[in-house]
Amino acid sequence: MRQYLITGIMALAALSSMPAHAAEKVTITLEPSDSAPVIAKEIYGQFTEHLGSCIYGGIWVGEDSPIPNTNGYRNDVLQAIRDLKVPLMRWPGGCFADEYHWMDGVGPKENRPRMVNTNWGGTVEDNSFGTHEFMNLCEMLDVEPYISGNVGSGTVEELAKWVEYMTAEDGPQAKLRKENGREKPWKLKYLGIGNETWGCGGNMTPEYYSNIFRQYSTYCRNFNGNQLYKIGSGADAYNYEWTDVCMKNAGKMMDGISLHYYCVDDWDHKGSSREFDTDDHYWLMGKAYDIDTLISRHSQIMDRYDPQKRVGLLVDEWGTWWDVEPGTNPGHLYQQNTMRDALVAAISLNVFNSHADRVRMANIAQFANVLQAMLLTKDDKMVLTPTYYVFKSYIPHQDAKLIPLKVDSEIITVRKGRQVPVVTATASEKDGVTTISMVNISLDKAVDVDIDLAGIKASKVSGEIITSKDIHDYNDFGQEEKVTLRPFDGAKVKNGRLTLSLPAKSVVTLSLTK
Repeated sequence: MRQYLITGIMALAALSSMPAHAAEKVTITLEPSDSAPVIAKEIYGQFTEHLGSCIYGGIWVGEDSPIPNTNGYRNDVLQAIRDLKVPLMRWPGGCFADEYHWMDGVGPKENRPRMVNTNWGGTVEDNSFGTHEFMNLCEMLDVEPYISGNVGSGTVEELAKWVEYMTAEDGPQAKLRKENGREKPWKLKYLGIGNETWGCGGNMTPEYYSNIFRQYSTYCRNFNGNQLYKIGSGADAYNYEWTDVCMKNAGKMMDGISLHYYCVDDWDHKGSSREFDTDDHYWLMGKAYDIDTLISRHSQIMDRYDPQKRVGLLVDEWGTWWDVEPGTNPGHLYQQNTMRDALVAAISLNVFNSHADRVRMANIAQFANVLQAMLLTKDDKMVLTPTYYVFKSYIPHQDAKLIPLKVDSEIITVRKGRQVPVVTATASEKDGVTTISMVNISLDKAVDVDIDLAGIKASKVSGEIITSKDIHDYNDFGQEEKVTLRPFDGAKVKNGRLTLSLPAKSVVTLSLTK
């Protein structure tokens, strides 16, 4: 089900130039439906890979660190996770997952073997953060763990034993877990069987991977009432053949299939996170919105084999990917995060919500210090990024009932012929509160928004806004935050309609109550 239908004027701007003007008036019509799906909270999931300083220095500093910590986890990061109400974390990769052997990361830390992270900068990995450290973190914070299993360089036996180690109450692997200090099994729902098996996870064909999935799925068993949700390694962006073959050959054994999408067109020249022009900005907005096309087309393929929509489409890697910051390790993927990235996050979340009947999970890449991160750390300091604040403002949509809507917005044509509406939106209802989030991608034009509430009773409205003076603004160490959540009081509700002026380059979330 599509959440919104874009109509309105088509701006025929040249593909390589900025739009001549932005929309000045937008109409949004809410269309509540009893059959609308619930927006799975897992759409707001996070991705934590052994890459750069995402884990080491980002989340984990060890018990002996002078940085304030609880059992080795940074206290400031623990609080940031709680404040964000993170529902789920994916670990240990990414490409790292298919070279990770779980036995190296259990037992006394002084006995754990070291390894070279060949995917990400040749960094030496000491395996001090392993299964116990990850699963205990999730348990402590009430975060659902998502384990990405090694198919590329592992074996069926290895992954089967890992599942047994984590979830069985008795048996040889449970005995080993108890010897390593954990008496009770953990609960594990989400299990990824391989990652990017079309690339770094083995360079497989979809036919070959489908058979591999069937084999691995057979031996990854449910112990003691623990029910695994088995996830197939799905397509890279526009590879629709991959989805077709996997759904045809293995879809009946899958609970979910992944989709990876990064806002990159030229992998050799990805561009800078902080230095970009107007044309670059609007190109990125079009690239971000294109995820709507991908989800629609992959969903149509899935519908042929799964018309009941039993199998979830999981966008378990997504976000912006820029050239690394100057002077940093190219293999550590450390990048800054500007107001432009915040707009990408909001557009993407709006799209995911709109496809809540099929999209059951999404994991932005990545949580700390890597790609489009929620936060950056340096020694004992931490910075919250513009993207963090988008996720915080969207918390009310987690596990809320989708309210379908239509947006009548100007559509602009950007570089490479992509089209993107100036305004996108999402709406939901939970516990008597209606939440509406809107994005205005225009760099210089506010938009007057008129929302038809379609009979939803509301007399009070409160709001929050994320914006900045300059689209290039970002938050940095030792400086006052330039991009953060601030109160927004510019909305009025009267006679069943909600009106506001939506500032340029902004994300606004409104809460309506009776």
